[in-house]
Order: sequence, then C-alpha cells, then structure tokens
Amino acid sequence: MAAGRTRGGRWVASLLLVVLAAACTAATSDGTADDDPVPETDGEEVAMLRDVAPEGLLVGSAVAGGGHHRDQSYPDPFTADDAYRDRLAAEFSSLTPENQLKWEFLRPSPDEFVFGPADAIVDFAEQHGQAVRGHALLWHNQNPDWLEQADLGADELRGLLRDHIATVVGRYAGRIHQWDVANEIFDDRGELRLEDNLWLRELGPDVVADAFRWAHEADPGAELFLNDYNAESINVKSSAYLDLIRELLADGVPVHGFGVQGHLGIQWGFPGDVEANLRRFDGLGIATAVTELDVRMVLGEGGEPTDEQLARQADDHRRLLEACLAVDGCRSFTVWGFPDRYSWVPHFFPEEGAATILWDDLAAKPAYEALHDTLSAARAKTGGP
Repeated sequence: MAAGRTRGGRWVASLLLVVLAAACTAATSDGTADDDPVPETDGEEVAMLRDVAPEGLLVGSAVAGGGHHRDQSYPDPFTADDAYRDRLAAEFSSLTPENQLKWEFLRPSPDEFVFGPADAIVDFAEQHGQAVRGHALLWHNQNPDWLEQADLGADELRGLLRDHIATVVGRYAGRIHQWDVANEIFDDRGELRLEDNLWLRELGPDVVADAFRWAHEADPGAELFLNDYNAESINVKSSAYLDLIRELLADGVPVHGFGVQGHLGIQWGFPGDVEANLRRFDGLGIATAVTELDVRMVLGEGGEPTDEQLARQADDHRRLLEACLAVDGCRSFTVWGFPDRYSWVPHFFPEEGAATILWDDLAAKPAYEALHDTLSAARAKTGGP
C-alpha cells in the first residue's frame, strides 16, 4: 500500500492525541488549575471557533513571533500579550509557530539551536488541548546567512539537512502532529526552484524525497506535507504538485498531505475551483489542509477598510472554508494569525493590510463571523451539539 493511504488512521491517532491533551489540561506546571479566561458577552460565555467546528476538523492559527515581529516596537506577542494568549487558548484547536521553527530563527549558527520559543508553544498547546503543525523544514526563504553563504560540498550539505530534520522532528516526536516538510518548492510557472532554493540547487530534486524519508524516520506518527501559496486553484503550480506527489507515492515516499496556504487578496477575485482542486489530491489518498489563510486588501488614505472590502474578505473566508468542509480529507483549517497589528502583510506589502479575522482590540470582523457561522452550520448538519 502506498504511504499516503494511511490518512484515516493517522488522523484518528492525531485527534486522539488532541483529546488526550485536553484531558490533561486541568493542571499547569505548578499543579494548579488552568484558569485562562474565556471571552464573554453580557456575562455569557461565547462559543469559540473550536467549539462550533464539526467533529474531526482542527481550526488553527499561526502563533506570532520571530520574523518581522523582531523589528517591531512591540514585544514578542506570545510571551508579552496576555489577551492574545488567552484568545489563542480559547479560540483554536491547532497552533502553527509562525517563524519559531524556521531555520533563520531556530538555528542562528551551525552549532546552535534555539528551541525555547517553539518549546513554549508546544507546551502551551498541550496545556490547552491543541494540536501543533510544524513549519517548515526545507524552504528557500528565511535561511540564516551562515547557511546560504556556507562553502559546503554536497555530502556535507546533505548531512547538515539530515541532521537538522532528525534533531528538530525528533525533538517533537509525538507532540507535533503535522510537518510542512517541503515548502514552496515550485514557482508560479510550475517549475522547481532550482536556482533560488539552496537545497534543490546544490542537492538536486531528489532531496525532497530524502527530506520526507528523514522526517518519517524521526517521527513515524507525524503527517508530512508539501505546502505552497497560489496552489488553491487548478493551475500549473498545483498540477506540478499533483504530478510530484504521484511520483513520490509510487516510489514509497511517505507523503501524507498537501497544504494550500490561502494567502488571498480581494483585488484578485476568489479562486472558484478550490474544492475541485482539493478533490484531486484527496483522490491520491492523502490529506489536504488550508494552512495559512489571510485575505488582504489595498487600503486607501487613512488605512481603514471599507464595508464593501470587509464583506468581500468575509466571503472569501467563507468560500475557502466551505471548500475544505466539502472534501473528506481536509481536516485542518488554519488562519495566518490575528489581529491585524501582528500580521505579516503590511510589512511586505505596505499599501495592503487588514488581512486577519480580528480587529486590534480582538473584536470580531465580518470574516470571523463568516467562519463562525459556516462552522456552526456544518456542525449542525453533521448532528453535532
């Protein structure tokens, strides 16, 4: 049987880990009950996204930190913003370290791993009954200068990557349920990034299969994903991934899923064939996931979105979630952070922003309400409470 055909059993195991973690939530490190506040309205407890999601669907968020956050005037959001942490705990059933597991942050020198921030996120997730997605092991971006400029032969570079994957995945074996093993390895023409991806350039395309095998050796229970942006539609990029995954599965490579990131913009229109695209990967017997959803917009003078823009943003969130819910193997749906002040978008696209589902005071945007209503309807349809 091809490696990707174990999806159902793997998800049962992953969800069992989440349930077990939830059962252990009652004690914190000092043995006292965990009393993180749950947001209330008029004295009544509000149902969070994780509460209204249909059974079997993990609803996640990226955990802000590292990357562009280190250049901002605010302190580290995860460790310094209590309201943010409370909302992370209450709202989501899955967390993804935004930058804390990327090479640039995690490995500032050849002999140094900075695991503390990622450890804290994994500990936090376990305390609150949440799963964790690991992001990312092999990527062309956010590599440290010492790595990009290293004068290493192919054997040395290959050994470095293998050791990195074994060390990182092995450290979190049984605690991180999914990994983005290879991230953004195709460009928008459907061509492998043989020039700007260090690993592909120096070690050749076969390193992708090697990375999956090494990650599987380090944690046989983790689901291993390919992940990319602009792959939500049926297009040359997503088709390149479809062909690659077919080849990898035929060679017995342990590929278990494909993630469509979902970095959308209302100015481009919604990719209307998302469900059909996800079904193509589902037909291979692998899991699918929405891994990094945000919907940005061009902001006018004053930097505030219009009601029309917010309605368009809400509709894009609803439609992407509906596409995921329509496909049996799409069991993980992650927004790429909240609130807007912690979003990566305006720091890379200065004229754009307002991309997340919550305002800076953590009040709900129409996009949040669209997700909440869509999840609630799906739960009711499947007979959930």
